[in-house]
Amino acid sequence: MAFDPASWAESLGRLQSWRRWAVAFVSGVLAAAALPPTGLVFLLVPAFCILLWLIGTKNIRAAAVVGWWFGLGFFAASFYWVASAFLVEAERYGWLAPFAVFGLAAVMAVYTALATALTQLISQRMRLNDWARTLTLAGVWTFTEWLRGELLTGFPWNLIGNIWVVSDPMLQSAAWVGVFGLGLVTVAAASLPAVLASGTSRRQWAMALSGIIVLALMAGGGVVRLNSAKIADIDGVRLRLVQPNIPQHLKWRPNKRLDHVRRQLTMSRQPPSDGKPPTHVIWAETAVPYNLFADRQLQKSIGTVAPKDGLVITGAPRGEREPGTGQKLWNSAHAISPAGNIVATYDKKHLVPFGEYVPMRSVLKFSKLTAGRLDFSSGTGPRVLDLSGLPPVAMLICYEVIFPDEILGEDQNTPRPGWLLNITNDAWFGVTTGPHQHLAAARLRAVEHGLPLVRVANTGISAIIDPYGRTNVALALGKAGVLDGNLPKALDPTIFSRFGALITWFLIFVTIALPVTIGREN
Repeated sequence: MAFDPASWAESLGRLQSWRRWAVAFVSGVLAAAALPPTGLVFLLVPAFCILLWLIGTKNIRAAAVVGWWFGLGFFAASFYWVASAFLVEAERYGWLAPFAVFGLAAVMAVYTALATALTQLISQRMRLNDWARTLTLAGVWTFTEWLRGELLTGFPWNLIGNIWVVSDPMLQSAAWVGVFGLGLVTVAAASLPAVLASGTSRRQWAMALSGIIVLALMAGGGVVRLNSAKIADIDGVRLRLVQPNIPQHLKWRPNKRLDHVRRQLTMSRQPPSDGKPPTHVIWAETAVPYNLFADRQLQKSIGTVAPKDGLVITGAPRGEREPGTGQKLWNSAHAISPAGNIVATYDKKHLVPFGEYVPMRSVLKFSKLTAGRLDFSSGTGPRVLDLSGLPPVAMLICYEVIFPDEILGEDQNTPRPGWLLNITNDAWFGVTTGPHQHLAAARLRAVEHGLPLVRVANTGISAIIDPYGRTNVALALGKAGVLDGNLPKALDPTIFSRFGALITWFLIFVTIALPVTIGREN
């Protein structure tokens, strides 16, 4: 087939009803293939060009419908692993699996519908040319991604910028503009070739390739940054990450729970393969399936595997009876000394709707997916903890690591941590793309803030990540074992770490205001 973008755009623009929606859906699936672990980044170009051509000169409502179908394909393909959580208790929740996947995708697709509708609204009102339209889509898309991370408690999973975990040099731009800025440039670069539908002159080709040139310059800047990187490890700190690989359907069985704890105690005592004994041992989220806070004997047992002058850091539920409110439950992380004392506790702040609590409990009567009928409560304590023998650490339990603007907390008086610790239980996702996507988000947080990140996952992927987002050591998904490694030192605060969301909003404003100012049709 001859290279004729004008003919392709015309043919796509003529499609009606279900044919247009089907092509939009497939284009969304193509875009999802760019996400980890597949990493087929080049597929974003046909995906976003087709999206723009499908919109064509349609009215705003038609543009929103196309955007919704694109989003449905994108999110259904990239969130399919959600079904795994419902299959843990298949006899009880299995029937909900397809509804959960497509229901979540349908809700998330509202954001892509908003992006295409706003793009069409601005383009038509301001009479933008093709070049300006593509930049407007990039700015509006980034705005809706930010919105997706804020509304209804937020769910910024699989942001477009996450695709660049395939390239360490490309990741470095996140230190300056964050994942949203990285995604904005990516959408612009993928969309700009759509201008070839209005001609293939040198000017059009220059516009079509301008975004790719910008990405190449960003990659070059990343190479320079990495070539000058000098990473030292923190003296006297040797971490042991324990990955027991306990299947979710066995994790909370009454006759198995104590065996799970004993297994992790045994793994924690293993001699180091390189002769360097650990100074601190870290277990995953809810690694102890008991209310550890109220079990003194269990605290002492876990303390026996804490290295001398070190600690065991483990996830465990925490329950207390509070006057006037009854029993309360938190998803917590505890630091336990060799004497078996809990010396610090962090309670998870950002909870998973329907997983850890049911929104509108008075209306929605069904139970959450996690064990027990009592909803978890949101923690109110500090995120940054001072622990013996370690730099200050910012604790992140499970999907708290996917929120770019919440990593260091809202209290500006909190001291900057020396590292990030993400404990999680990705057994819910099985051996799917979910854990890989979760790890990708964690790597972005390390680069954005110039902080090393340690990730300990029940079933994997556990890893030690340096402040440039590079994985120093890792334990594969679905594998049991221990991982020993050094803790890298932090970098100076990055530009993104200093200014955060202000950078995101500045880039969105410029990307929308510039086309409106200079990109109108004559």
